[in-house]
Amino acid sequence: MTALRVIARICVAQAIAASLLSAQPLAKRTPDQLKASYEAHKSDFDYLLGDWEFTSESQEYGKFGGRWSAVRLDTGQILDEYRVLGENSQTLFATSTIRAFNAATDRWELIGMTSGGGLQDFGTARRVGSEIQIEQKFQVAEGKQIMLRIKYYNIEPSRFSWTADRSNDSGQNWIAGFQRIEARRIAPSRNLGPLTPARRP
Repeated sequence: MTALRVIARICVAQAIAASLLSAQPLAKRTPDQLKASYEAHKSDFDYLLGDWEFTSESQEYGKFGGRWSAVRLDTGQILDEYRVLGENSQTLFATSTIRAFNAATDRWELIGMTSGGGLQDFGTARRVGSEIQIEQKFQVAEGKQIMLRIKYYNIEPSRFSWTADRSNDSGQNWIAGFQRIEARRIAPSRNLGPLTPARRP
């Protein structure tokens, strides 16, 4: 057996081992641990609640702006809508995202939703110090391999900043600073409340 074949087999074995390890279930957490994790992180996205006006600059689309609104559902998840507006306030693009904390994995999980796109644009998020960091796939239903590494920072009650690096090949190569957003609050935070009545008619 040549040295090249030995090296190739070792690489394949390492890849298989890594795949098996990543597929292993997480260590089961106790109910107290799950509760503690949820309590520690349930407010991570509270800063986003309410209505915002934003300006953005993208390496692909140039400068634009719009509105961004987020509410908390009665069951604790965050639902937001991001809408790009034209000069006459017409909608150029809109997307919604549901954000839910997974206490078993100690992270937030996100699904971005556009018309006809299904529930394919999955992402994960964690608070790191004073920042929220997200890695998410986009336009999966269209067969694209777009990923964004997003960072919320300079978070204050009346404003926040957002920046994203972009990959067009599932994370193999990245375009730094692909898009930036500056958002300012235009309405206070709010909760959606229960969709179903608490009492029978």
